[in-house]
This record gives sequence, C-alpha cells and structure tokens, in this order.
Amino acid sequence: MCGIAGVLSWESPPDLQALVRMTRRLAHRGPDAEGFAVRGPLALGHRRLAVIDVGAESNQPLSDTSGQYWICLNGEIYNYRELRDELAGLGASFKTRGDSEVVIEAYKRWGIDCLERLNGMFAFGLWDERQRRLVLARDRAGEKPLYYQPLSDGGVAFASELTALREHPLVSRKVSPRALSHYLSLNYTLSNACILEGVRKLEAAHALVFERGLPGRSLRYWDLAACYRDKARFRSEAEAAEALRALIDDAVRLRLVADVPLGAFLSGGVDSSAIVAAISHVGPPGGPETFSAGFEEDSYSELAEARFVARHFETRHHELTVAPAPHRLHEMLSHCDEPFADSSAIPVFFLAEFTRRHVTVSLSGDGADELFAGYETYVADRLRGWVDWVPRPGLQLAGWLARSAAPPSRDKLPWEEKLRRLGTGLAHGPRRAHALWREIFSPAEKRTLLRPELGRELADADPIADSAHHFSEVEGCDFVDQATYFDVKTWLVDDILVKLDRQTMAHALEARTPFLDHRVMEFAARLPADWKLRGLRRKHLLLRSQATRLPAQVLRRAKRGFNAPVSHWLAGALEPTFRDIVAGEGMREWFEPTALLWLLEEHRAQRADHGLKLYGLLALGLWLERLDGRQPEAEEEQRIAAALETATVGQAG
Repeated sequence: MCGIAGVLSWESPPDLQALVRMTRRLAHRGPDAEGFAVRGPLALGHRRLAVIDVGAESNQPLSDTSGQYWICLNGEIYNYRELRDELAGLGASFKTRGDSEVVIEAYKRWGIDCLERLNGMFAFGLWDERQRRLVLARDRAGEKPLYYQPLSDGGVAFASELTALREHPLVSRKVSPRALSHYLSLNYTLSNACILEGVRKLEAAHALVFERGLPGRSLRYWDLAACYRDKARFRSEAEAAEALRALIDDAVRLRLVADVPLGAFLSGGVDSSAIVAAISHVGPPGGPETFSAGFEEDSYSELAEARFVARHFETRHHELTVAPAPHRLHEMLSHCDEPFADSSAIPVFFLAEFTRRHVTVSLSGDGADELFAGYETYVADRLRGWVDWVPRPGLQLAGWLARSAAPPSRDKLPWEEKLRRLGTGLAHGPRRAHALWREIFSPAEKRTLLRPELGRELADADPIADSAHHFSEVEGCDFVDQATYFDVKTWLVDDILVKLDRQTMAHALEARTPFLDHRVMEFAARLPADWKLRGLRRKHLLLRSQATRLPAQVLRRAKRGFNAPVSHWLAGALEPTFRDIVAGEGMREWFEPTALLWLLEEHRAQRADHGLKLYGLLALGLWLERLDGRQPEAEEEQRIAAALETATVGQAG
C-alpha cells in the first residue's frame, strides 16, 4: 500500500515543488520509501509501504527494463504471480519480484485491456513514453482512492488523497455547494461531487487516458450491473453455498500473500468470522492474529462476541476499548480528506493504530453486507413492499406514535426510530424510500440550519436524485438487487471504503477485503435475490455457506454494526468541542449558529437524539478549519529542493 501523486503538463514543465509537497503529504501512507521521477511533461511522486518484495529494487516510481514505461501504484495485485508466469511465457522480462512491474508488462502486452485481468485493489498512474500517454486507473470496487484536477492545457494533477492534491497551486479551495448539500444529507460526499469545486474523483472500475492535444478520455472497464441481469443457475442452494465458500477461501488465499506480518479484524459477526474461518482453513498453521475494538457503552461493544470467535479458532487475539478522545478527534478526521462523519471511523482509527503495533496487513470483512443483503434497510424495503397497500397516512401515523411512545434512546438505532424511518419512506417510491433510510438532514432541516441566502441552493441539491441512475442501470431486476447495487455504487465506495482506507492508512496499515474480490462480487450479483434475502432473513446464502465452519451462536447473531456512541459523547466529552466549532468562522459562513446550538440543546435535554447530525456538523466544522492549510516552513522548503535534485536525475528529453 502506498501514496501516489503526479503532474502532467503539456505546455510547460510540471510544477516540481508542488509535486514534492503533494508526495510529502502522503508520508503516512508510505513510511518506508520516497521516490520521484520526471519524464518530459510528466512528474511522478511515490510514498511506499513495503509489503511485497520489500527490497529497494521495487521502490517507485518504477520503470520496465526498457525505461519507456513508468508506474506509480497504490495497492496490491493479488494475482500478480499467475500473471507474471503467463507474461514470462510470452517473452516478458522482469527486474523485480513485485506486483507493480507486472502491471507494466501486462499493459505492454494487452494495453488498457490489461485492467480486466487484474485481481486487486489499486489506483495507479502509468506513463507510456512511446505513445506519450498517461493512464490513470482505479480498481473495480473502489477500494483505493484517486483524486484529480484537469489542467487548462489538457494535462492533469492527481494524488491518492485530496489533502495532497490541494498542494498544487491550481487546485481550487472553493467549497462546492452541491457537494456540501450531499454531505449534509448523508454525512459523506458521493463519487460524482468532490467537496472542492473543480476536483474530481476517479470512479471505481474506470480508467482515464490523457494524450497531447486530446481531451481526457474516460472508460469503464468492468460492469457489475451486467452480472445482476445474468443470473446463475445452480442445481441447489447447497451447491451454491459450497461454491461460495470455496470462492471466499480462494479470495482469502490470494490476500494472504505478503512479505510482512499479517492478521485480521474480528468483530464476532458473520462477515469477519467467515474471513477468520477461511484464514484458519487455507492459511499457514498456527492460526492468525486477530484484532477487536469495543466501547465502554455495552450496547455498542462487541468484544465478548469477538472473544468467543477467537477462542473457537484459537487465534492470537488482541483487543482494546475505545473511549472518547476529543484531543485526537481532529487527527482522526484530518485523514478523511473530505468532510466525513461515519461514526464507525472512530473505532476503525484506533483499531488500526492498535493493530499496526503487531502487523502490517489486516484482512477485513467489509463488503459482505452490500453484496449479500445484510443491512436492515433491505428488510425495510421488503416490509415496505408487503404493506404498500396500507394507506400511507396510517403508516406515517404509526411511525409518529412509535417515536412518541418512548423517550429518545442514545443506544444504537432503536426500534421506534426504525419504525419512524420506515413510515417516512412510505411517503415515497421504493427507490427514494431505500435511499432515505440513511438520510441525516432532510431538505427542510437543511433550510433551517443554513444562512437564508444559502438555504434554497444547498437544500435543493439532492444526492438521491444525483445517484438515481444507479437504480436505472439494473432496471427490471428484483428490488433487492436494485437496492444492493445502489449501495455498492454509493454507500460502499463513498462511505465504507473511504473509512477503511483513510483510517488504516493513517497508521500505514494495509487493509484487504476478500469479499470485494471481483469474482465474489460477480457471484453475489448473479444469485437469485431470494437467496440473499430469504423472507426477512438477511445474507441467507452466505450464512448457509458458513454453516459447517461457524458456531450456531455466531450464525444466529443479530447484526450490530461498528458505530461509535457519539450520541453519548456529544452530551458529554465532545460537547465543548462542538460549541467551539460552532463559533468558528468557517461554520458561520454557512450556518446560523443559533440553529446549531438549538440542536445541541434539544439533544442534551433528550427531547431527541441528534447524535449523527451533531457529529456530522462537528466533522464538517473541523474540516472547514483545515481548509486553508499552511505553507511549508523554510526547513521543509530545503528538503523539497533536495528532493527535486534527486527527482530530475535521468529526466527524459
């Protein structure tokens, strides 16, 4: 795992000082080595976390043996050994034992079509000096990030993180109202709207090609939607369950390849337990090291469940308890790039820090819920279909009565809140109802918080409408398929994987996700919807595939998630921090401070649980404080100058 940066400038030399600053901003992603290369109009920077072929010969930017092809890669190609053998048989020669050089040789042999052969998580920039072409590419699921800013001469600046890209002087510091509105609705931003105007995020399963005199050309090299429309045929559920278990095993086997210590996150739920079970089955003897995090608040902590699974598989288990830490909140959120307020990022941040003391790579169970219908939202979708004949006012009244029947709870999403959200969704069609389950601020609520001159513009920017085309891509499929595909294209890539990447890489820990092996994703998409959601039983086939490996206690466990108890903390340890942020200049530019404080007071008095809303505002305020950034000091400027001297050695003419 690494951090990459680059500047392609056709009309003038690339800004090398900016490139070095961009690369230095990625030091946390790659503490093991730093490298630069200048090839005519292109300058590349790389920070390396050495995981495979850890010797200096695999440091990047890396060229092939001819020196005509260069790459900066962030991520891992899990099937690189098989590809290397195939390419060697076709006449390719290699100077390293790593996976990055395999990508170069694959490109030389198959062109951009090589992307279809890569099994991995990656974002890379590849320079083809013969064709004077830059190719930017991102993995199928969107596990690894890539931000870019098109330049006026047809070139581009790009980086693994927005914080790094902002070091380029042509990158805007202006907040995008559309993206800000998306954030207020969701507590994260979507792929198609970066928080800074003019900056873009390369979409998952896409490549960008830049050539002199031509506009940047985008192409999608993989289409999961086609798999939803092409259902597999199995003789029985048992046959499908066996095939799924074997596929998970192989995905895990590929992700155990590393030249550094490796372990696994373990929550005690089905997903992470299935990964640990597969490691125990296909991995080396002795059992893996496993890592868990919990909380002092009992309704949020899963340490006991994780401990049970660890004992069952005889792992070398490590655990910690996460407490509110206002003094580290700024640090944690600073790694999120854009405003980001998924509260589960808090335990992931501390769990990653804890895990990194023992290993460099950790496997994770992320992705299974979106692929196999594991969230309660899918149950709500099905219930909605069952009761759609009931007059909506009656169901909305039931939701209101449920909300009024008991005082607001600060525990994980309580039943009355679930019923309220279900009732709210019944006022809309099935697609919008599904998306509304995760809504933070409604358009009306946004208008009450925002300054009057901004309220209408921001409130009317609708993230659900902006992402509705994902439903249309699987038009005609069962609605469970439509909903899971929508979540793969939004919630998974823009929330879950952002959280996992940023919080693990904050500590130079590489996280690998076997469920996001593209073969597993395709398998899940091709399953009949009823095999994923059987009645109201979520992840039906995944559970069946693990029936011979996991204890019944784990298979029967209700999903609890990994959220932090921010509702408790914002009425306690985090309250002073929130008040300070509300008073800041950045928040006053957009919001009415009295409206924000009213939300806090209502929350403190337990008239409502505004924990997720308040945490979202807190995260936004901290991000706005960081927006201006700081200029490098004199000592840093000297280091930049020294790095530039190294970077320009061997510059192409």
